[in-house]
Amino acid sequence: MVKRILALILLIFAIFSFYAYGEEDITTFEKALVLQVVNDENISDENINGVQFVELKILTGKYKGKTFNIENVLSDHPVYDIPVKKGDKVLVFMEVNEEGNLEVNITDYVRNNYIYILVLIFVIILLLIGRIKGLKTILTLVFTMLMIFKVLLPLMLRGYNAVFITILISAIVTIVTITIISGFSKKSAAAVIGTVSGVLIAGFIAFIIGTKVKLTGLSSEEAVMLSYIPQDINFNFRDLLFSGILLGTLGAVMDVSMSIASAIEEINRANSKLSMKELFISGMNVGKDIMGTMSNTLILAYTGSTVPLMLLFMAYETSFLRISNMDIIATEIIRSLAGSIGLILAIPLTAVISAMLIKKE
Repeated sequence: MVKRILALILLIFAIFSFYAYGEEDITTFEKALVLQVVNDENISDENINGVQFVELKILTGKYKGKTFNIENVLSDHPVYDIPVKKGDKVLVFMEVNEEGNLEVNITDYVRNNYIYILVLIFVIILLLIGRIKGLKTILTLVFTMLMIFKVLLPLMLRGYNAVFITILISAIVTIVTITIISGFSKKSAAAVIGTVSGVLIAGFIAFIIGTKVKLTGLSSEEAVMLSYIPQDINFNFRDLLFSGILLGTLGAVMDVSMSIASAIEEINRANSKLSMKELFISGMNVGKDIMGTMSNTLILAYTGSTVPLMLLFMAYETSFLRISNMDIIATEIIRSLAGSIGLILAIPLTAVISAMLIKKE
């Protein structure tokens, strides 16, 4: 079974990797180890404004093993500054300038090593607790990431309609994920239909309300920066916004739909004499318990990403009228509520479909 699943993922990856967008990298980023740091007289514990004279050793790439002495200019601004000390691992940008000299600049701290450790811990815990289910979960996560980074995003960069391909990818991810986790069954079919329906409802609501309130899709700096990418693509930023709402809703709706379908199957297995209506009511009762916590999950997830912004509003005592009409706030409210409505409506949809399929002769 596991071999078949792996073969399926590899096949799909091979098919869709054709669409991956890429071009030759014209810059070099490498890891480096800070060997020595000398601060100028302006830098102290209270003031980080001056120049650090840094000796570093390149750890990766063409210049691996070579040492360089560079200047690390600090402006006492935590957003732009990267103060270093001996023993730090940093990411450096290396480029040969017009005179043929190699320029080396510190661009960031090396963070991916600890991220890899965290991923490893996550995988180990999944396997220890979930066993074969944990392995299947890992496979579905890998598949989802491949679909997003090797298919969805490259197709967007090629100018394809963001909403259409997001709906398509969401449906594929839902079908493959639920099939890998639960196999081909009536329960899986009900969960897939419920998930896709809930996500489409959320997207439809977001589209209608977003159009009415004239959301621009440009509420984030990242969206604005897309206007200046070298590929010169004319993005529909509102479509990108709705695409993000669809993706953000998918996981929660899939969780709810699968829980409802599984509960109804177990109830029917315990008492096969229950009617379709009774199974539906039982599924709804389970759904009502899930509904509140999952809606909170969506709303808190979106709210959590705007904590600094909300603090700014409170600090400057911005009026509620002004706040509620800002594009960025309206975007987050519509994102949260549309997702929650889609999630809630997925409960009766999954319950009725599951009851019908189970009792169907």
